Amino acid sequence: MKAKKSLGQNFLIDTNVISKIVTEVLACNDDLIIEIGPGQGALTKELKKYNANLMCYEVDRDLSNILSKLENNKTKVIWQDFLKSNIKEDIKNIKYNKLFIVGNLPYYITTPIIEHIMDSDINLDKLVIMVQKEVAGRFLALPHTKEYGYITVILNYYFDISKVTDVSKYAFKPVPKVESTVLRLIPKENMEDIDLNKFKEFLKVCFSQKRKTLKNNLKGYNWELVSEILHKHNLSESVRAEEISGEILMEIFKHSL
Repeated sequence: MKAKKSLGQNFLIDTNVISKIVTEVLACNDDLIIEIGPGQGALTKELKKYNANLMCYEVDRDLSNILSKLENNKTKVIWQDFLKSNIKEDIKNIKYNKLFIVGNLPYYITTPIIEHIMDSDINLDKLVIMVQKEVAGRFLALPHTKEYGYITVILNYYFDISKVTDVSKYAFKPVPKVESTVLRLIPKENMEDIDLNKFKEFLKVCFSQKRKTLKNNLKGYNWELVSEILHKHNLSESVRAEEISGEILMEIFKHSL
């Protein structure tokens, strides 16, 4: 069948890439794997070999003639937009040890999908995703680079992020215009005990106008307290958010409200 541009479909066909993703999962038969957007099932077929519980979210019902053949007592397809799912509710009756989420994510909704997972209140062990190479660069970015921003800081609050492999655009059919990267995201065991929604709001304000200084962006905050922390870390008051590490931004957030 033809891929649908409206759904951002590019079907993964490279067996070497599929093998690298599956190897990253390393599930046992008492684990649960959630696959986002199985498409034509190339990755699904390999994930099934673990004999783990496998739940696949697919929005395109035209793929039912392919994916329904992969269903059995341990593999289930949920015909729903993953972004509209209640993951915690969907898995509540499944007994499992570890939880893995895997997906070749549509480029235009990569960040919303990851934020949906973060907000779902599930006990995730590992997230293995393929994203646009440029997006992966933002997730892995360091301060003082143009790629570094809000999404870098918030994802690195939740996860330890590392690159598994870069993927050529020719690993897909149809061939997309961009290269891709497979990432490994492992939830951090010890996270700061904070109001996460307020932290997100704070970071969005910090990075709202990247050319402006932090002082200009944080007009609604106690600058005297912010200034103390900047001086503590030998940072100028004219510093921009993109020049500050996530750890220092967290410190500013906790002490300047």
